Amino acid sequence: MSRTLLKAGAWGAMLLATTGMVLPDIAIAQERGRHERANRGDRGGQRQARQQRQANPQRQASPQRQASPQRQARPSRPAQTRNNRGGASIERRQERAERNYSRRETSRAQRLERSRASRAERTARPDARRNVRDNRQAQNRETRRDTRRDTRYDHRDQRRDSRFDRRDDRRGNRYERRDNRRDYRSSRRAERRWDRNEWRRNNRYNWRSYRAQHRSHYRLGRYYAPYRGYAYRRLSIGFSLGAMFYGSRYWINDPWAYRLPAVYGPYRWVRYYDDVLLVNTYTGEVVDVIYDFFW
Repeated sequence: MSRTLLKAGAWGAMLLATTGMVLPDIAIAQERGRHERANRGDRGGQRQARQQRQANPQRQASPQRQASPQRQARPSRPAQTRNNRGGASIERRQERAERNYSRRETSRAQRLERSRASRAERTARPDARRNVRDNRQAQNRETRRDTRRDTRYDHRDQRRDSRFDRRDDRRGNRYERRDNRRDYRSSRRAERRWDRNEWRRNNRYNWRSYRAQHRSHYRLGRYYAPYRGYAYRRLSIGFSLGAMFYGSRYWINDPWAYRLPAVYGPYRWVRYYDDVLLVNTYTGEVVDVIYDFFW
């Protein structure tokens, strides 16, 4: 029984302590709520009054303000409207525009004055640019004239040189033709003077006995014709050979080594297979022939 009473007393003390802590907090919260409602009511009234003043801009002043002598003596200021960006009044903008306009007009007038003065100076003094242009044109004319003269002289010199060159060529050709005619005449004379039997009657050119004693000396090897597939043909005096058959590779440079007479002029001893031909190198004509001369 005593235990239950003790427990009940403990629980009662705890409840009293908690209620004692909570009640002041609730009272504080209620008081704060009343103040906030009062403030909200005041703000609402202020808002309504402001809206009424904005709706009626031409409101009458209070009797206190009308009765104030200082306010009556103060001059009335004109209403100033301000723009949204810079905040400058209309009068200031107008003044600024007038000032800019006057500045532009003065600068324009100054430019006109300067242009007139410069124009007057240009008309009063000689045109230097025109003089420079005239001088330059005159110099260009002189240079063109000089270049025409130079080109004309160059063409004249070239014509002279070409004329002299043609003259020299004609002289050279004429001299060459003369030399060719002289050589041809000399060859014809030599051909006419060449005696086919005179050197054969001379024992000094007894090539047969000399070949009998020196048989190996007359073995020159195989003959290679200048043309492929060309076969041997027996040639006689008066036959005209092709230039390839009496080229320098077929010449007998030392006729005395084979006991042949020395030649002169256009004549050359030429090997033709195993034969020996005396050929006029100017005309290709065969003048003398020895058959089966080589082994």
